[in-house]
Amino acid sequence: MSEALAQSLSNKNLGHIYQMSFGNGGTSVYPTGTITYLPANTTGQNADLYNETFQKVVDDNSLTNTDTTRNNLTVLHTSGKVYTDILVSCLLDYSEPTGQQAFDNSTDLDGEYVFDELGLKTWNGSASDLRLITHVVFHPVQKALNRQIQIDYTVRIQTLTNLSTT
Repeated sequence: MSEALAQSLSNKNLGHIYQMSFGNGGTSVYPTGTITYLPANTTGQNADLYNETFQKVVDDNSLTNTDTTRNNLTVLHTSGKVYTDILVSCLLDYSEPTGQQAFDNSTDLDGEYVFDELGLKTWNGSASDLRLITHVVFHPVQKALNRQIQIDYTVRIQTLTNLSTT
């Protein structure tokens, strides 16, 4: 995260949020229904999702973003507050990803599009060189043709309280 902020603040055209990635390797579901959640994987420059299976460009300035109205970044700031939020909006529409099942009634919680992790990745010079800056592991959710999934993900950047008055 610190590298992404430094690149962005120094106007290097690097470090900005580019993509939301989805995966299915963040949990283990046992036949008894018990779910084990793996820890977030955000340490080091090579951090990544456990098993990325789909991604969507959310950078609304990128020509590779095919729907900037529903996949975008919004900066939200209230005067006098010591934080600013980035709202990352991403819609997984009915037809995406290609190859998903028709209905969300699978009993296989290890399916390719049964998501249990997502992360934000920053641009580092090319679409093949992205850096993971956030990683969330959650209860498995199946994406199928009969459902849209809207993700509104907030990244808060906050000044340390004791430094904001200095």
